[in-house]
Amino acid sequence: MKHVISPLDLTVQELEDILTLAEDMIAAPDKYKEICHGKKLATLFYEPSTRTRLSFEAAMMNLGGNVLGFSSADSSSASKGESVADTIRVISGYADICAMRHPKEGAPLVAAQYSSIPVINAGDGGHNHPTQTLTDLLTIKKLKGRLDNLTIGVCGDLKFGRTVHSLIRAMIRYENIRFIMISPEELRIPDYLKKEVLDAQNIPYNEVSVLEPVMPELDLLYMTRVQRERFFNEEDYIRLKDSFILDSKKMKLAREDMLVLHPLPRVNEISTEVDEDPRAVYFEQAKYGVYVRMALIMTLLGLEV
Repeated sequence: MKHVISPLDLTVQELEDILTLAEDMIAAPDKYKEICHGKKLATLFYEPSTRTRLSFEAAMMNLGGNVLGFSSADSSSASKGESVADTIRVISGYADICAMRHPKEGAPLVAAQYSSIPVINAGDGGHNHPTQTLTDLLTIKKLKGRLDNLTIGVCGDLKFGRTVHSLIRAMIRYENIRFIMISPEELRIPDYLKKEVLDAQNIPYNEVSVLEPVMPELDLLYMTRVQRERFFNEEDYIRLKDSFILDSKKMKLAREDMLVLHPLPRVNEISTEVDEDPRAVYFEQAKYGVYVRMALIMTLLGLEV
């Protein structure tokens, strides 16, 4: 039995197999519509989610399976003080596979240690978000045609942004990857990620505090929102939330084939005028999330067509 708590729980070959399976699902969805008949996915979401929770549910339904679970801690026995370990022991008797989102870093890992069914981390605090990373990789592969030889700009909240942290960990395993980190001083990527991941693997990166000068260099621009829920005080949030806004004027500085990705939800960090630009692919990216989650569920359950 395999769990997916971090993108690194999947080898490069396993990632490739999942992406290939997801691409086949896009091309021929009817082949897979009964593959999970009689199987149940438990969605244990201790904090709010739209895309991740609903895409997991859509994925299981597309495979012919069923879904049960809760969408907030308030509607679960966590509100009574039940531990994650006890919850997953119970859920293991109800479902065949579980997706868990939790505000505390490491909670899905604890669940995996006590679970008798596969656990998928659907986001834990500012730590990891492996299925968003799979979504990002599928988007890049489908629309750029490769996962190597890329200059990737990551912009916004790089300190607390779990999607950015997961993407960096996954992308450094491909050849000739370079990062440009675009953020306010207060929201720069954590030192441990720089030392233990980027520096340790000799991955080239620059840290800058202005978006415009680096736009012409980028193959991909990964935008993120400044997250109110990750701040310790409202004053800091208000001061920084409008620091980096992508608009049509900045897009004119970019290459014709640069892609703009965003894990969503968007607040105001991408102007709505950018939505009409063919390089803005974040809504297409959200659609791909269903297919990678279908492929991951099928893989972890050991199912084949």
